[in-house]
Amino acid sequence: MDELIEKLKIEIIEALSLEEITPADIDADAPLFLDGLGLDSIDALELIVLIEKKYGYKIQTAEEGKTVLYSVKSMAEFITNRQKL
Repeated sequence: MDELIEKLKIEIIEALSLEEITPADIDADAPLFLDGLGLDSIDALELIVLIEKKYGYKIQTAEEGKTVLYSVKSMAEFITNRQKL
């Protein structure tokens, strides 16, 4: 899963045009919103689109979205768990 986490970090930087941030700057366990990277609701939509287009998995509810988009690690766990189904 470490490889997927690193890949997601790069994809997040590209999708959100976070030019001043490197993958090393992103803690996989840190929150993506508020105190962590400080992302907002528009960024959340971009991340949902990223997961759907790159990985083919839909986030079904707002509650699921809060859990999935909590951190890079939670995104990787969501994708990994879906791949096992």
